[in-house]
Amino acid sequence: MAIVLHSSPLLWTRLAAMVFACVAFSVAVHGAQLTHGTVDWCIFCWAFSFAGTLLVILIELFGLQTRAPVSWKNFPITFACYAALLCLSASIIFPLYYLKGSASQNKVQDYRIVSTVFSCLATIAYMSEVSISKARPGEVAGYMATAPGLLKVCETFVGCIIFVFISDPVLYDRHEAYKYCMSVYCICFILSAAIILLCIGECTGCLPFPFARFLSAYALLAVVLYLSATIVWPIFNFDPKNGGTKDRPSNCSIAMGLCVWDKAMTVAVFTGVNFILYLADLIYSTRLVFVSA
Repeated sequence: MAIVLHSSPLLWTRLAAMVFACVAFSVAVHGAQLTHGTVDWCIFCWAFSFAGTLLVILIELFGLQTRAPVSWKNFPITFACYAALLCLSASIIFPLYYLKGSASQNKVQDYRIVSTVFSCLATIAYMSEVSISKARPGEVAGYMATAPGLLKVCETFVGCIIFVFISDPVLYDRHEAYKYCMSVYCICFILSAAIILLCIGECTGCLPFPFARFLSAYALLAVVLYLSATIVWPIFNFDPKNGGTKDRPSNCSIAMGLCVWDKAMTVAVFTGVNFILYLADLIYSTRLVFVSA
């Protein structure tokens, strides 16, 4: 089996991202003395990104792209985009729980600072990989390398964040309006994830209808659904006329972590973020000429 090594900015960017992610979780595990449950998420983000990047590099190193059971036009950039978002979330969560409010200078604190710095570097490296790999105007590329494809990744990631905050504790079973919003989040997440899987598995040609037409119709549907959720969720959570609480409760200031009101506000914010993402997706989809190999 021949080893194919082509030095390129993309290769060096992947190597840098892999090293940064490896250092981030290695230092955190070795000497940061982490006890809070959120560290499991951060370690997963760094380790998953490292392992996936190593796999991509090895497959390209041994020239196994054609034997891989996935579309190599779509998989590497999709993974890089998810890795960038995962490392970004870890770069925000880790210092919030392990550096915020800690003024002591000791060896443990130094380990935590190093993990945070290398997590940020890994985020930048993965963003650079996405920037290098994305499709240029007029270029024939996989759907996931285009702006709508990358937006699908962001939409599913934001959807996961919404699910985390809306389900612990359960916030959607108190009113029919909340259940409607939850159904919007689920429908859009499932369809966006299905599109990503279809593209990675090169199964878009198996659909009984034109894939490009489906993308445009779904983008329009998602915008309408998320627009309604962006309006409904805040009204029934924060408007006193509809049983909501406008002002932040005083007990939220003394509660560990986020209280129920904070989580409801977070869901409202990320609902707005996803609406903007789906709107941008619709705009790009109407302009995109998708060429399928």
